[in-house]
Amino acid sequence: MAMPQNSTRENGFCFAQPLDFCRPSPGPGEACGPLGAMAGRDGGSPALGNGIASSGAASPSDSCAEPLCAPTPAEEETPLQGGVKYVSAEGEELACGWGGFTPGCLQLCNTSKGVLFFLCVASFLQGMTVNGFINTVITSIERRFDLRSYQSGLIASSYDIAACVCLTFVSYFGGNGHKPRWLGWGVLVMGLGSLLFALPHFTTGHYEARSAAEVGVCGGNQSLPCSQAASALSGYRFVFMLGQFLHGMGATPLYTLGVTYLDENVKTNYSPVYIAVFYTAAILGPAAGYLVGGMFLNIYTEIGRETDIAPENTLWVGAWWIGFLGAGAASLLISIPILGYPQRLPGSQRYIVMRVSEAHQLKDGSHKKASDPDFGKTVKDLPRSVLLLLKNPTFIFLCLAGATEATLIAGMSTFGPKFLESQFSLSASEAATFFGYLVVPAGGGGTFLGGFLVNKFKLRCSGIIKLCLLCTVSSLLAIFIFFIHCPNMPMAGVTQMYDGSALPGGHLNLTAACNAQCGCLQETYSPVCGTDDIMYYSPCHAGCRRVSENLRNGKKVYHECSCVDRARLPGFGKAEAGKCTSSCAKKPLLLCFMFVVILFTFLSSIPALTATLRCVSDRQRSFALGIQWIVVRTLGGIPGPIAFGSMIDKSCLLWQDQCGEQGSCYVYQNSAMSQYTLVAGLVYKVLGTTFFVVACLLYKPPPPESAPGSSDASENGTSDLQEHKPSLPAEEDI
Repeated sequence: MAMPQNSTRENGFCFAQPLDFCRPSPGPGEACGPLGAMAGRDGGSPALGNGIASSGAASPSDSCAEPLCAPTPAEEETPLQGGVKYVSAEGEELACGWGGFTPGCLQLCNTSKGVLFFLCVASFLQGMTVNGFINTVITSIERRFDLRSYQSGLIASSYDIAACVCLTFVSYFGGNGHKPRWLGWGVLVMGLGSLLFALPHFTTGHYEARSAAEVGVCGGNQSLPCSQAASALSGYRFVFMLGQFLHGMGATPLYTLGVTYLDENVKTNYSPVYIAVFYTAAILGPAAGYLVGGMFLNIYTEIGRETDIAPENTLWVGAWWIGFLGAGAASLLISIPILGYPQRLPGSQRYIVMRVSEAHQLKDGSHKKASDPDFGKTVKDLPRSVLLLLKNPTFIFLCLAGATEATLIAGMSTFGPKFLESQFSLSASEAATFFGYLVVPAGGGGTFLGGFLVNKFKLRCSGIIKLCLLCTVSSLLAIFIFFIHCPNMPMAGVTQMYDGSALPGGHLNLTAACNAQCGCLQETYSPVCGTDDIMYYSPCHAGCRRVSENLRNGKKVYHECSCVDRARLPGFGKAEAGKCTSSCAKKPLLLCFMFVVILFTFLSSIPALTATLRCVSDRQRSFALGIQWIVVRTLGGIPGPIAFGSMIDKSCLLWQDQCGEQGSCYVYQNSAMSQYTLVAGLVYKVLGTTFFVVACLLYKPPPPESAPGSSDASENGTSDLQEHKPSLPAEEDI
């Protein structure tokens, strides 16, 4: 990706020659440096250092971009216990380190790219743990600790609950405080949450699973205990909930303060690219979590102990806890360098003072209150901060648009694998892997491409909102693909009678003359595919009496199935464990358009985030992101899976029977599932399109004369800085 040449050494580029704002022949009393103090011999000229005027002699701390010029020992670098000391115009420490320990070698990482690397690792670990490992191992945890589905749902929701509780506090006070310290402590808390999540494995006894090789065949032991006392192990759900709560607390600063810290320390038109890379790492994390977590689940949870059950067995519990131990340790390690970063990176002031404000202009001019350097430092300013954001219609409608997109993303990520599993007759693991292969290039590529487009075309706030609108309309058109669907694979007793005729009145009838003597239970769901290409509820319902193993693929093969191949002589039928393979001709078309929907949905994410940062005052950026995350989680992330789940459940054909109680859905009607998915997708996409249109129409950019120059230096790719203007408006201070 070819980028315009940047002249900041901090961002990995070098000056062709120093940018000097001093007079050609500086006198002894002048400070010379890029964007340095512009004090005259009489000491009366204004200084450009964090936007603060100085009337005294030049100070060694007046330079705001020290690494861009060769520093003099007396002015820029002073040894401090074997370390390096950078200070801003406010006497602010700009060296990377911990307290007084600031060794010179660490300053190589004291750049925006260094920050980006460590934040990417943190977001990768967060995505891998919360959105990868948790979703992968939740079934194993339910089995190991005797949890019900609603209890595991509470475990998953604890993350969002913690985030909503902490967002206002963290974004408001962290946004006006030392962001890297908030970020570092957040990652550390997240690591402690992962270690706590793995703790129950070490505080419980050994897991013992009974062998059940012959259960399920006709004539086998079909008894299943229904009245089981509540297990004491279910109490560990509170430990898991606390671990998830710590995950939510720790990740809160990452996607609010982390984004604004990156935005403040790079050029304006490079900011979307940095944020896109950051979010791409967060999207790749869950993919890694699915792959690595799936590998660990093939290892028996009691490492070193032998068992006679295989991973395909419903009683198998894999080593769910290993991933959390590794992620927790990695989070603790990565928090250390993040804690060492300064409040601002050396040289970042040049971007702050040259930034052109694009904040939405309120009619009463109250948006100027946020430019006060003392605004937002006390709790008293919290209601005023909230009021300023509520009076910003562009911000409000961007939040609502983000909530609709978040609803689709949350619903798709939760039920996308289930949709593929039902449409293409896949196993749960195959569907999850398939969906991962679909989401990684579409989601990750769309996220990065969105930031790249904003940078490539140097879009301003109104242009960014129009790009979001274009992406939303494109995905809205592509979502009509859900008009088509793959037909259900025939299943005896569920989609048709055992003799191939239609079910009377659509009612289930799993019992037929061929399996009436087998005593089959509906609680034992283990689908098999007969040689007649018809699925059966279980080997027992297929009338199978013997079982062997296929040495070629390791699957169980059932013999003497009286319900299979009924046209032949009795006893000749065979069936193989698992679902029948679908030969749906519409599969490539469905996958192609699903890719387009996911691509354009994620393509608008970084532009929408960038527009949010641009339409509010600089001092409110972190707080605005916090409020936006609350809206997105409350209206989108939390209810999204519930809304999608309730609609998809309407298409269920076969429910699990747990001793008379309804459990999860086993078989869906594919046509109904596609229709309900289409309805949900259309509703939210139309709402999102409407919100982006309103945000675009109501956005009121600042007048051109409010900017420090005729155009922002970061908006052209040929030079970093324009000619120095004699003064800067107070709104540009941070």
